[in-house]
Amino acid sequence: MKKTAERRERDFEQTQKRSGKSRRYFLRGAGIALALPWMESLAKAQDAKAAVSAASNKPPTRFACVYFSNGVQPPNWWAKGSGKDMEFGPAGAPLNGHGEDLNFIRGLYNEAAFRATSPHLGKCPNMLSGAHVSMDPQVIRCGTTFDQILAQQLGNNTLIPSLALGIEPNELRLEDGLSMIYGSAISWASPTKPITKEIYPARAFDQLVGDGSSRRLDRSILDELMGQANSLKPKISNGDKVKLNEYLESVRDIEVRLDRSARRGTLEGWRPSIDKPNMERPADEIPQVIPDHMKLMMDLMVLAFQMDKTRIMTIMLNNDLSQMNMKFLEGVHGALHLDLTHNGHVPALEAMYLKTNQYHMSEFMYLKDRLKSIDEGGSSILDSSILLMMSSLYDGDKHGGDQMPIIQAGRGGGIKTGRILDYLDKGDDNRRACSLYLSIMDRMGVQLDNFGDTDKRLTDL
Repeated sequence: MKKTAERRERDFEQTQKRSGKSRRYFLRGAGIALALPWMESLAKAQDAKAAVSAASNKPPTRFACVYFSNGVQPPNWWAKGSGKDMEFGPAGAPLNGHGEDLNFIRGLYNEAAFRATSPHLGKCPNMLSGAHVSMDPQVIRCGTTFDQILAQQLGNNTLIPSLALGIEPNELRLEDGLSMIYGSAISWASPTKPITKEIYPARAFDQLVGDGSSRRLDRSILDELMGQANSLKPKISNGDKVKLNEYLESVRDIEVRLDRSARRGTLEGWRPSIDKPNMERPADEIPQVIPDHMKLMMDLMVLAFQMDKTRIMTIMLNNDLSQMNMKFLEGVHGALHLDLTHNGHVPALEAMYLKTNQYHMSEFMYLKDRLKSIDEGGSSILDSSILLMMSSLYDGDKHGGDQMPIIQAGRGGGIKTGRILDYLDKGDDNRRACSLYLSIMDRMGVQLDNFGDTDKRLTDL
């Protein structure tokens, strides 16, 4: 018999309590179990009753990777200075004023990607693994990515081991004789098994707060659980009351926006021949406006970390060889992302390419700021997170694999931010991106002798 979401939550909670790991509290009702954020007063009460160690109430370290396709314009991608005064080049303009939360990482690359014969599909699927990509059209093979190694080792701490999200659907066509699955997935559970990313916000939302089978968007989860929330308020501190209210409001806000975006009649790019459906309306559609879609996915990532449903996530803002129409950006005139980034250095197209870089960086800053705004008992979620913003290409127009643009945010695992880590100019003989991944895994408590194309850690991280 298939377990309900509530039973799965109860079983998981009991397992965590037996292992001494639990820091979770729930509102329950009608087959729904809604995990609450970390609250100091509840943690203290639990400690008094069960003598749980202080370490068990320390927020966990989380990891997320945000991918944008087709690289940057090298002359516009630079940083100088340090801390809050760090200055970024035009492509990273939205990062200005945020330097104290960031590290600008320059010069890292994957050997297999650098030597790949396919300009795109030999560089995208192995971005997080450094593995060789099979060029045999009959064999789909890459390598297990480090986010999935984290999920294998740490996934038993959360109900969802990892979450892979995206905006564009997986593509089934061929490019250079190779499957576009290579351009549609950056997370691989095994060398032959890419993770199918979730592009429907409603489905991702149901994984986090519903049972995924019978919940209706027009019936709020909070309507069933508000009574429990109100009975909890006299037991918690004033500060935790504010936190609880903000959390419940964020869940409500996402529900309302999901419902609104599902009913919206506008479309980006191509328009269909009819303006009303000629069949019964399916549930839980993808938002039809790209900025709405991206913001919803970012908010769901925040919610996932806030609820501690998962601690490992990836999101693809676009696929490699993206067909996304970027005309929603001011000054961008109906061009596909791929065409803007492969522009032959035509000035008008380069100016629009720059706007796409800036837009992607602004989305990353939105995620960073949301996580920074949520307190977990003296520190923010950002303080316990390691975020990467990166692309598999450097110079998008030249398909450059000699390095990757990487921004790291958050102080999870004790990482010091506000720095430029330049492994190119200082002549470091270890410029492997997999050294960064080994270092991140170390900080999350997963230690390997080697990974991908290296057995070395990244210096200075």
